[in-house]
Amino acid sequence: MIKTLGHLLRPVWAVGLLAAALAGCGEDTAPPVPDAPPPVPEVRIGENVWRVEIAMTLEQRYRGLSGRRHIPEGEGMLFIYPREKPLAYCMRGCDIPIDIAFINAAGKITAIHEMQVEEDRAGRVNYVSGSPAQYVLEVAGGTFARKNVRMGDRVRFSPGVPDAAKATPGP
Repeated sequence: MIKTLGHLLRPVWAVGLLAAALAGCGEDTAPPVPDAPPPVPEVRIGENVWRVEIAMTLEQRYRGLSGRRHIPEGEGMLFIYPREKPLAYCMRGCDIPIDIAFINAAGKITAIHEMQVEEDRAGRVNYVSGSPAQYVLEVAGGTFARKNVRMGDRVRFSPGVPDAAKATPGP
């Protein structure tokens, strides 16, 4: 009887070992890898690089940099449209001077303006793209002159800048 019981237990024991081995093969014993942070959106013009906030919805583009009292060096805001079109910007609610560059779909600056604060902050003065633009870069006033950024310069976007096709249409 002992011989028979041992004979019966051997297959059960072997099946248990096989199940344990198979279960171990499918488990991930390495600690979970945290998700990589999304790439930082940056705009590069020549050797100059700006980390930018993105404005690609109607609300974000309308608000823009209104109410800001400071734009740190090396930072700005990039406005994105789904396609090129003539654009006009103003200084509604802005408390500091802002430089603005209009950029076409090919990545070329089509116009640059130094926008000045209006006494009543009403945004009566329009700054226009001159020709169709798909992107608008705003930085602290006086930056483009100091950095020698000019009309016709080529602009490059980092992988962190969203695809323009995802931008909300409209003003």
